[in-house]
Amino acid sequence: MKNRIQLFSAIIFCLGATFANVQAQTNDTGNAQVGVKGGVNFSNMYTEDVDDNNVLTSFNAGFYASVPLTSSLAFQPEFLYSRKGAELEYDNAFVSGKAKFKLNYIEVPLLLKVNLTDNINIHAGPYFAYLIDAQVTNENSDGDVNFEEDIDNDDFNKFDVGLSAGLGFDFNSIGIGARYNYGLSTVGKERDFAGTTYTFPDGKNSNISLYVAFKLN
Repeated sequence: MKNRIQLFSAIIFCLGATFANVQAQTNDTGNAQVGVKGGVNFSNMYTEDVDDNNVLTSFNAGFYASVPLTSSLAFQPEFLYSRKGAELEYDNAFVSGKAKFKLNYIEVPLLLKVNLTDNINIHAGPYFAYLIDAQVTNENSDGDVNFEEDIDNDDFNKFDVGLSAGLGFDFNSIGIGARYNYGLSTVGKERDFAGTTYTFPDGKNSNISLYVAFKLN
């Protein structure tokens, strides 16, 4: 996952630097801004270390506001629909296959945005999310294991909380950026099976987002 973060940050930085060379701009940092944004998510779940396995490609979309606090600092709350989850492969003595967890959240990041220059910013802060829907699909070698029929929304924790940090490039009416969300809450709830208690899925959300933002005012 660290390699993926470095790669996406390098791509965004190169795109932003190229855009800055062809479009001169002076941002109006004295006025509040509102806009819409959306992009692609690269999500997985982790237990201890975040790695590149089990990545699910999905999307995010929503609204944002940017309220200046000083000439170089702003408060940026956002309201997003964001799909997270993972593709989990399993292989044991009984069966092998792949399960997809698609978790649809309403997500509210509360970010502090630091304008390093007129065009470049870094931003960080907590996010809070509410699970509105969970979709689980399963494909296995013999078709006999269909645990998705036994899993529904009630088997997942409704609330997720975590930390966000990212790099952005702002221009006259458009912005681009990359952001990493590090979840602090376990996705699955405890379940009982044959007298044994376990958590499934026993992981926390990890998500890289690439986004495009459009200023409305």
